[in-house]
Amino acid sequence: MTDEIALDLDHGFRMAGQLVEEGLLHPAALPDLRAIDSIFDEMTRDPSPGRWSTAALFEDAGWGRARELARRVLVREGVDASVLPEIRVIR
Repeated sequence: MTDEIALDLDHGFRMAGQLVEEGLLHPAALPDLRAIDSIFDEMTRDPSPGRWSTAALFEDAGWGRARELARRVLVREGVDASVLPEIRVIR
């Protein structure tokens, strides 16, 4: 599940420049999206598998920073961050 989040961001991030050109994404979102991409890149290079565990979503500083940045992008894009869904893991 956690690696899918990073892969989804990677796919979307590749389209960000085009979305800005088409007026569908504010240019100010790009630095935050780059920062999230860098966080995930750093986490990928980290040899400890714990950063990609479900528990890490709640405990790891990298995931926390990525959430902060993502929330900032969403708010800038006019999405009400207070109504974002909670992450729930069903085992």
